[in-house]
Amino acid sequence: MSDTSSAKVVICGAGLAGVSAAYYLAVEHGLQNVVVIERDNPLSLTSDKSTEAYRNWWPGPDRAMTQYMNHSIDLMEGIARATGNRINMNRRGYLFATADAARIPFLRTAASLAETRGGGPARYHETASSAYVPSPMHGFDLPLTGADVITNANLIRREFPFLAPETLAVVHARRAGWLSAQQLGMHMLEAIRECGVKVLRGEVVGVDTTGGRVRSVHLEQDGARQTLEASHLVLAAGPMLKGAAGLIGVDLPIFAERHFKVSFPDPQGVMRAAPMLIWLDDQYLPWSDDERAALAEDEETRRLLEKFPWGAHGRPEGSGTHASFLVLFNYTHGPSDVVFPLPEPPYYAEIALRGMATMVPGLKAYIEKSGRPFIDGGYYVRTRENRPLIGPLPVEGAYVSGAYSGFGVMAACAGGDLIARHITDCRLPDYAPAFDFSRYQDADYRALLDNWGDDGQL
Repeated sequence: MSDTSSAKVVICGAGLAGVSAAYYLAVEHGLQNVVVIERDNPLSLTSDKSTEAYRNWWPGPDRAMTQYMNHSIDLMEGIARATGNRINMNRRGYLFATADAARIPFLRTAASLAETRGGGPARYHETASSAYVPSPMHGFDLPLTGADVITNANLIRREFPFLAPETLAVVHARRAGWLSAQQLGMHMLEAIRECGVKVLRGEVVGVDTTGGRVRSVHLEQDGARQTLEASHLVLAAGPMLKGAAGLIGVDLPIFAERHFKVSFPDPQGVMRAAPMLIWLDDQYLPWSDDERAALAEDEETRRLLEKFPWGAHGRPEGSGTHASFLVLFNYTHGPSDVVFPLPEPPYYAEIALRGMATMVPGLKAYIEKSGRPFIDGGYYVRTRENRPLIGPLPVEGAYVSGAYSGFGVMAACAGGDLIARHITDCRLPDYAPAFDFSRYQDADYRALLDNWGDDGQL
């Protein structure tokens, strides 16, 4: 480990990625001179735009993502224990479901591969009397890991009565659930401030890289410019990451996708006991005959009668009179310009609710009287293979912690820990090279990208 006692670290961005980097540098490694710069309020741009969920269920082609997420979950559980579960972490799991018998072999294979990658054992339930153990609604200490593959219809009905009756198989990934991203971020933000980390309101507008290394950062505050001396710069700018990297002449291989979520009141508690739910089948949205006829008359609404892709997913939120449920249905993908506020896609709430109602028919009760939905959105900034960028950049002293796509909440702790290890020259975990920017210089890796397969995106 090198001596970093004189390091002057500037972190660009105060979302979960940036705050976590500061947390592990200052709180865990004891660095004294750390500054975080954010042009808006901390934790406000995209850190609160997801379902706040986490999982160690990840595709390959190797063990890197599973190892990384297992470590991040370890770190979050440590914070939960140390704070009396201030972050409201649970272990309800992720429940993937299908009504297509042809998908059952795929689910079995996925569970088996997850086991080989370190996700925990695969358990198969083919009879109604099989020893399946439900997940508790609260707490995060359930010892089960891995996944349960249930292919017995009676067992599915008994354990998950809210699912569509045509559901033929489910996979319940166990080291998964959700938490309060806001409380996780606030815990780290409070801790770094107690350690003397400065959080400045402003915008990074330039970086001095004389001699090929970071020397200072130019900051604009209320129209005035100041310069901060820096030996290390961490780019954790979320949706602004590509532009931030351009300030040091680095072109990151990333792009942004718009993603939205919608929250509905759930006064009947239809989703109250559910884990995170993901429907794996393509679908036609449920419409009445009269609705279909009306939609078909208008070219703008005719699209709503076409087939929608798999991927409607959601979870419960709150309890009692404040019960609601969140739905994300990202039925379109592709690069997008980053603009704020986000332009809301037409009929999104209607599409999301009906798409989720295919999986949970009880939600159809809210189609005509759902209450006022709340739509929110942000950007998934991602690499082609949907793996983050964490580590040094070609300019000496510059680092990146970003491209966290839709998994920034669950990945932030391990990302902050990894950046801190890079900067303090501590031992790196085995998975570190999988997220290093230099991976794109490897010809074998670039060839692998052409046949990457499932990228784990929801």
